[in-house]
This record gives sequence, C-alpha cells and structure tokens, in this order.
Amino acid sequence: MTPLPERAVQGSPVTAEDEPLPDLYRRLNAPRPVLVVISGPSGVGKDATIRRMKERNLPFYFVVTATTRPMRPGEQEGVDYHFVSQDQFETMIRSGELLEHALVYGEYKGIPKAHVRAALESGKDVILRIDVQGAATIRRLIPNAVTIFLTAESEEELIRRLRSRKTESPERLQRRIETARQEMRRVREFRYVVVNRENHLDETVDKVVSIITAEKCRVDWSPVRL
Repeated sequence: MTPLPERAVQGSPVTAEDEPLPDLYRRLNAPRPVLVVISGPSGVGKDATIRRMKERNLPFYFVVTATTRPMRPGEQEGVDYHFVSQDQFETMIRSGELLEHALVYGEYKGIPKAHVRAALESGKDVILRIDVQGAATIRRLIPNAVTIFLTAESEEELIRRLRSRKTESPERLQRRIETARQEMRRVREFRYVVVNRENHLDETVDKVVSIITAEKCRVDWSPVRL
C-alpha cells in the first residue's frame, strides 16, 4: 500500500483516520500486483504446476528463466526457458540484466529483471519459478515477495519422481537426490508451503491461487520495488 503522507507538524506520520476518504478508497481500489516465488526441491512439480496455471489461462505474468543447461525433450525456447550459452549468460550478469542468478547443478539460471519490472508496472501479478537457492536471493532483495515452497507428500515419492525422469546419469541423479534432501530442510524460510500430491495438480494450483488472492487483500500490502 502506498505510504501515508506525513504531518506538517514535527514530521509526525499521518494515521489512517487522517487520510481523506476519497484518497483511501482510491488506494484500496488500485491494482495490487504481487511478486510470487514458486520454489522447492527438484521433482516436486514446479514446472507441472506452472504449466497447469497457464493451461487454465490464469491472469498472471509468468517469467521465463534464462539457463545454460541443455534443452530437454519436449521443452521449447522462450516457453520453458530461455536457453543461452555460458558466454551469453555471463554477459547478462555483467550488464546487470538479471534480478538474480545462481549456479545450479553446474548450470547457470537467472531471472531477467526488465520483464519483471514491466509486468508489475502494468498491474500484473508476476510468477517466478526458481530453485531454493535463488529464492533466498529474492527474499533478500524483495522482502515482500510471496514465497511458496512446493513439496511432494513424502521423501519416497520425491525420489520416485526424480528417478522416473530418466534424463540423468546415476551419479548426477544421486547428487540431485542429496541436494533435494538438503533443500527440504529450508522449508521454514518460506512464507507458505503447498504439498503437491500425485494426481492432484489442480488442487495444488487452487491453493497457490488462494494464497495470491489473500496476499492482494492484505491491509499492509506494499508495492514491489526493483
């Protein structure tokens, strides 16, 4: 919410009771875009959740992450990720084009800053799908970001999902499993947690949408500053 103006006398802050009612109603009816971070360990269904949100034509701006990792079967440039070379990514870092970036499993991932700013300024809610490491950076840069931690219903289910991908060597898979176990311990760093149960993807999306709706109704809502 836009900060209230200050009193002319001794710099005392104006209370809500002092604000003219027309100004109060104007602020309450103005767009209240939020920046939402959807994160969690590999295998919990972050990409599947984002895809279902898009399939349901929800009115959000979905930021496409830039990455140096190779494209997987079925993925599309500019839809799943912006696939760039390491040289291109390092140029983006030096130019200050990224809101955050991290080295994940030996590959760079990062969020283009300009896309996020433009969407928020247009009044749209922005959805970021990032890893746990990147989410920590966003929390530090944007304290009022809405952080949602996705998880599977059990460790056994998480491992089953990771193994079912069959896109990695046994050594790389084991490394990803160990990392996922470590990331699960960081759940308390997030504002919300949603259990993404197998074959209940729409339920997961409904919970995410409910969280976003509630955040936009907060009395202490404040705009995201980049």
